[in-house]
Amino acid sequence: MNNNDIEKPTTDDCCKKNRRAWFDWISWFVLGAASLMMSLPVIGFLFGSVIWKKKDQWVPLGKVSKFKPGTTEMVTIKNPVRGPWDGITGELALYVRHLPEGEEKEFQIFSLHCTHLGCPVSWFDEPGLFLCPCHGSVFYADGGYAAGPAPRGLYEMKYKIEGDQLVALVGHYPTLQEPGSAHVKVTQT
Repeated sequence: MNNNDIEKPTTDDCCKKNRRAWFDWISWFVLGAASLMMSLPVIGFLFGSVIWKKKDQWVPLGKVSKFKPGTTEMVTIKNPVRGPWDGITGELALYVRHLPEGEEKEFQIFSLHCTHLGCPVSWFDEPGLFLCPCHGSVFYADGGYAAGPAPRGLYEMKYKIEGDQLVALVGHYPTLQEPGSAHVKVTQT
């Protein structure tokens, strides 16, 4: 064989190979960038609560004189852990029970949510009970478990009186694993 018989690549062939390698790299880069962008919401969902954890805060519920002794009233406040996009869902409702005089403490503040599946409970003055419309759980006026599928009584929030204002420590939705400022009385039935 003669060196003259071997075909030397032309400049057109070199350009085609380089162009193909360039398009390969661009394709892999675009695929990687798209994959990263699509995985960000999943990563945020899995690790967001650990990275951007918000603490419960003291929120004013109203003047102490607004709550008459021996009554239970629902109060709606802005949730301190809400986001700017939450809208009306960023509001939080609590039940404030002003205990009659002579009791050990002056107020009880309960989460609105049933401890079974989180449905909003309603207060009924006549029987003096909290009733859950979803599955029929019943709670006594002091938040204790009375009947139904709920595993425990209502979550009671911490409170304090600052001047003439009643303030409660509220924030995230209380659960058994993460009660936050809420605490649960264990009662035997």
